[in-house]
Amino acid sequence: MIAQRQLGQSSLRVSPICFGCNVFGWTADEKTSFALLDAWVDAGFNFIDTADVYSRWHPGNQGGESETIIGKWLKSSGKRDRIVLATKLGIEMGPGKKGLSRAYMMQAVEDSLRRLQTDRIDLYQSHRDDPDTPIEETLSGYATLIQQGKVREIGASNFSADRLAESLRISATQGLPRYQSLQPQYSLVERDEFEGPLEQLCLKEKVGVIGYYSLASGFLTGKYRTAADTQGRARGSRVEKYLNEYGFGVLRALDDVAARTGANPTQVAIAWLIARPSVTAPIVSATSLAQLQDLVKAAHLQLDSEAIEQIDAASRK
Repeated sequence: MIAQRQLGQSSLRVSPICFGCNVFGWTADEKTSFALLDAWVDAGFNFIDTADVYSRWHPGNQGGESETIIGKWLKSSGKRDRIVLATKLGIEMGPGKKGLSRAYMMQAVEDSLRRLQTDRIDLYQSHRDDPDTPIEETLSGYATLIQQGKVREIGASNFSADRLAESLRISATQGLPRYQSLQPQYSLVERDEFEGPLEQLCLKEKVGVIGYYSLASGFLTGKYRTAADTQGRARGSRVEKYLNEYGFGVLRALDDVAARTGANPTQVAIAWLIARPSVTAPIVSATSLAQLQDLVKAAHLQLDSEAIEQIDAASRK
């Protein structure tokens, strides 16, 4: 069994990598998604993350596709008690269906539970901050969902340091549920948004960190090294901004460490994140069993101080 980590101050214990299910119903069909989930759990991992809005952006989709696939897998596999199930709400799902108001939360959770075919969500997250809804109202809504047994713990995603700090203050002073985790964008080529006040706050307040885009939309795998490599790829447009001397410098460091450790750039980039004191479990996706094996191997890769320093130096701007 993979060694687990405590998520924030919660009772949840999770594997050191979280499987990101945003690909389900987009670049991974139902059959492939089932195979990936089975392989993930069978390899000893227990943490999966999705959102109600996945994958609304894909032509022909309306949102809820990922949750629906996971729900079918949960029902057919009987593995609900072997996973820590995380999902999110707040991004627009249709006219009038967005935000973190109490009324919408009550509707959104029922929709997610129905799609997921489960009676509880282990980690329910605010997908993005909602400045139009008082923080107290949102946290009070979560308190109701926890009291009803529909939610175990709560987390935040895409929050600024100031807003997360204010939320934690209100939780402490008013006896309301606290955000036990944060989902920021965080990778070797996207360090500035998280490192600094946000990371310091998470360390001080013992908030677990489950960063997304951990491989920078695939750039850190090393498969995108020229503009031609991005053509016809689902995430190709997202990695073009890394095709510069800085990005190539990071890849050279990953290549060098990979050669010394018998790993590959994907595994090294994830292992670097796992080694960060602030990180609980980076979120990484896969669309094939071969890619999933890279994630499994990354969880067992321990980088020495020399490797971490080399990667740090190459990835600092």
